[in-house]
Amino acid sequence: MYQTLKLYNEVSVPELTDKFGYKNHMQMPKLVKVSLNMGLGDAIQNGKLLEQAVEQMSNIATQKAVITRAKKSINQFKVREGQAIGCRVTLRNDKMWNFLDKLFGVALPRVRDFKGISFKGFDGRGNYTFGIREQIIFPEVDYDKIDKVLGMNITIVTTANTDEEARELLRTLGAPFKQNETGGKVG
Repeated sequence: MYQTLKLYNEVSVPELTDKFGYKNHMQMPKLVKVSLNMGLGDAIQNGKLLEQAVEQMSNIATQKAVITRAKKSINQFKVREGQAIGCRVTLRNDKMWNFLDKLFGVALPRVRDFKGISFKGFDGRGNYTFGIREQIIFPEVDYDKIDKVLGMNITIVTTANTDEEARELLRTLGAPFKQNETGGKVG
Protein backbone atom coordinates (compact mmCIF):
# COMPACT_ATOMS: atom_id res chain seq x y z
CA MET A 1 0.00 0.00 0.00
CA TYR A 2 1.23 3.48 -0.80
CA GLN A 3 2.41 5.64 2.10
CA THR A 4 0.28 8.65 1.10
CA LEU A 5 -2.84 6.47 0.66
CA LYS A 6 -2.20 4.95 4.09
CA LEU A 7 -1.82 8.46 5.56
CA TYR A 8 -5.08 9.49 3.87
CA ASN A 9 -7.01 6.62 5.44
CA GLU A 10 -5.37 6.67 8.89
CA VAL A 11 -4.54 10.37 9.45
CA SER A 12 -6.37 12.63 6.99
CA VAL A 13 -9.86 11.21 7.38
CA PRO A 14 -10.00 11.42 11.21
CA GLU A 15 -8.19 14.79 11.46
CA LEU A 16 -10.25 16.51 8.78
CA THR A 17 -13.49 15.06 10.14
CA ASP A 18 -12.69 16.50 13.59
CA LYS A 19 -11.49 19.86 12.26
CA PHE A 20 -14.24 20.54 9.71
CA GLY A 21 -17.08 18.52 11.27
CA TYR A 22 -17.95 16.31 8.30
CA LYS A 23 -21.09 14.29 8.97
CA ASN A 24 -20.47 11.55 6.40
CA HIS A 25 -17.59 10.23 4.32
CA MET A 26 -18.91 11.79 1.09
CA GLN A 27 -18.09 15.28 2.40
CA MET A 28 -14.47 14.31 2.96
CA PRO A 29 -12.10 15.93 0.39
CA LYS A 30 -10.32 13.43 -1.84
CA LEU A 31 -7.51 13.59 -4.38
CA VAL A 32 -8.81 13.41 -7.95
CA LYS A 33 -5.66 13.58 -10.08
CA VAL A 34 -2.13 14.91 -10.39
CA SER A 35 -1.15 16.67 -13.63
CA LEU A 36 2.44 17.20 -14.73
CA ASN A 37 3.16 19.77 -17.43
CA MET A 38 6.45 20.72 -19.07
CA GLY A 39 6.56 23.69 -21.45
CA LEU A 40 9.47 23.67 -23.87
CA GLY A 41 9.99 26.90 -25.74
CA ASP A 42 13.40 25.69 -26.89
CA ALA A 43 11.79 22.67 -28.60
CA ILE A 44 11.04 24.92 -31.58
CA GLN A 45 14.72 24.93 -32.56
CA ASN A 46 15.69 21.58 -31.04
CA GLY A 47 13.36 18.62 -31.68
CA LYS A 48 15.65 16.27 -29.76
CA LEU A 49 14.90 18.24 -26.59
CA LEU A 50 11.19 17.41 -26.89
CA GLU A 51 11.93 13.70 -27.31
CA GLN A 52 14.11 13.73 -24.19
CA ALA A 53 11.46 15.62 -22.19
CA VAL A 54 8.76 13.11 -23.16
CA GLU A 55 11.01 10.21 -22.22
CA GLN A 56 12.01 11.76 -18.87
CA MET A 57 8.44 12.72 -17.95
CA SER A 58 7.22 9.23 -18.89
CA ASN A 59 9.88 7.72 -16.61
CA ILE A 60 9.01 10.07 -13.74
CA ALA A 61 5.27 9.48 -14.03
CA THR A 62 5.45 5.76 -14.97
CA GLN A 63 2.94 6.61 -17.70
CA LYS A 64 3.42 7.75 -21.31
CA ALA A 65 3.58 11.54 -21.64
CA VAL A 66 1.60 13.28 -24.40
CA ILE A 67 3.03 16.02 -26.60
CA THR A 68 1.19 19.35 -26.35
CA ARG A 69 0.80 21.54 -29.40
CA ALA A 70 0.32 25.29 -29.87
CA LYS A 71 -3.34 26.31 -30.22
CA LYS A 72 -2.55 29.38 -32.28
CA SER A 73 0.33 31.07 -34.04
CA ILE A 74 2.33 33.78 -32.25
CA ASN A 75 4.83 35.61 -34.47
CA GLN A 76 6.82 37.20 -31.62
CA PHE A 77 7.69 33.74 -30.24
CA LYS A 78 8.08 32.15 -33.70
CA VAL A 79 5.38 29.61 -32.85
CA ARG A 80 3.02 28.22 -35.48
CA GLU A 81 -0.35 26.65 -34.82
CA GLY A 82 -0.01 22.91 -34.25
CA GLN A 83 3.70 23.05 -33.44
CA ALA A 84 4.94 20.81 -30.58
CA ILE A 85 5.77 23.02 -27.58
CA GLY A 86 5.70 20.75 -24.53
CA CYS A 87 4.43 17.58 -22.90
CA ARG A 88 2.05 16.60 -20.15
CA VAL A 89 0.71 13.61 -18.26
CA THR A 90 -2.27 13.12 -15.93
CA LEU A 91 -2.05 10.56 -13.14
CA ARG A 92 -5.01 8.98 -11.35
CA ASN A 93 -5.56 6.19 -8.81
CA ASP A 94 -2.50 3.97 -8.10
CA LYS A 95 -0.11 5.94 -10.31
CA MET A 96 -1.17 9.17 -8.57
CA TRP A 97 -0.50 7.72 -5.10
CA ASN A 98 2.83 6.27 -6.26
CA PHE A 99 3.90 9.64 -7.69
CA LEU A 100 2.93 11.52 -4.49
CA ASP A 101 4.95 9.03 -2.40
CA LYS A 102 7.96 9.69 -4.65
CA LEU A 103 7.40 13.47 -4.75
CA PHE A 104 6.95 14.05 -1.00
CA GLY A 105 9.35 11.35 0.22
CA VAL A 106 12.22 11.35 -2.26
CA ALA A 107 12.21 14.15 -4.85
CA LEU A 108 11.43 17.32 -2.87
CA PRO A 109 13.88 16.52 -0.05
CA ARG A 110 16.62 16.26 -2.72
CA VAL A 111 16.23 19.94 -3.64
CA ARG A 112 19.23 21.92 -2.44
CA ASP A 113 18.40 24.29 0.47
CA PHE A 114 14.79 23.04 0.47
CA LYS A 115 12.64 24.86 3.01
CA GLY A 116 9.23 23.61 1.86
CA ILE A 117 6.64 24.30 -0.81
CA SER A 118 4.69 27.55 -0.84
CA PHE A 119 1.17 28.06 0.51
CA LYS A 120 0.50 30.48 -2.36
CA GLY A 121 -0.21 27.83 -5.01
CA PHE A 122 -3.88 27.29 -4.13
CA ASP A 123 -6.43 28.47 -6.69
CA GLY A 124 -9.44 29.24 -4.45
CA ARG A 125 -11.22 25.99 -5.35
CA GLY A 126 -9.07 23.50 -3.47
CA ASN A 127 -6.48 22.74 -6.16
CA TYR A 128 -2.75 23.23 -5.67
CA THR A 129 -0.09 24.04 -8.29
CA PHE A 130 3.64 24.54 -7.89
CA GLY A 131 6.71 24.52 -10.08
CA ILE A 132 9.91 22.55 -9.96
CA ARG A 133 12.96 24.08 -11.65
CA GLU A 134 14.93 20.86 -12.22
CA GLN A 135 13.66 17.46 -13.32
CA ILE A 136 16.86 15.88 -11.99
CA ILE A 137 15.46 15.74 -8.44
CA PHE A 138 13.57 12.59 -9.47
CA PRO A 139 15.60 9.37 -9.18
CA GLU A 140 14.29 8.02 -12.54
CA VAL A 141 16.07 10.73 -14.53
CA ASP A 142 19.52 9.68 -15.73
CA TYR A 143 21.77 12.69 -15.17
CA ASP A 144 24.22 11.60 -17.91
CA LYS A 145 21.52 11.67 -20.63
CA ILE A 146 20.41 15.25 -19.96
CA ASP A 147 21.22 17.95 -22.50
CA LYS A 148 19.31 20.68 -20.68
CA VAL A 149 17.83 20.96 -17.18
CA LEU A 150 14.08 21.43 -17.49
CA GLY A 151 11.39 22.47 -15.06
CA MET A 152 7.79 21.34 -14.73
CA ASN A 153 4.51 22.37 -13.15
CA ILE A 154 2.68 19.96 -10.86
CA THR A 155 -1.04 20.39 -10.17
CA ILE A 156 -2.80 18.40 -7.46
CA VAL A 157 -6.58 18.41 -8.01
CA THR A 158 -8.84 17.72 -5.01
CA THR A 159 -12.57 17.69 -4.27
CA ALA A 160 -12.06 20.18 -1.42
CA ASN A 161 -14.39 23.19 -1.45
CA THR A 162 -11.93 25.66 0.06
CA ASP A 163 -8.18 26.23 0.06
CA GLU A 164 -8.08 25.63 3.82
CA GLU A 165 -9.56 22.13 3.42
CA ALA A 166 -7.14 21.33 0.59
CA ARG A 167 -4.17 22.70 2.58
CA GLU A 168 -5.03 20.49 5.55
CA LEU A 169 -5.57 17.48 3.28
CA LEU A 170 -2.15 17.90 1.67
CA ARG A 171 -0.49 18.63 5.02
CA THR A 172 -1.85 15.38 6.49
CA LEU A 173 -0.62 13.50 3.40
CA GLY A 174 2.93 14.67 4.11
CA ALA A 175 3.28 17.67 1.79
CA PRO A 176 6.32 19.61 3.06
CA PHE A 177 4.90 23.15 3.32
CA LYS A 178 7.10 26.08 4.38
CA GLN A 179 7.07 27.04 8.03
CA ASN A 180 7.30 30.80 7.36
CA GLU A 181 5.81 31.84 4.04
CA THR A 182 7.84 33.83 1.51
CA GLY A 183 6.54 32.39 -1.80
CA GLY A 184 8.37 31.42 -4.96
CA LYS A 185 9.14 28.26 -6.94
CA VAL A 186 10.75 25.12 -5.60
CA GLY A 187 14.20 24.19 -6.81
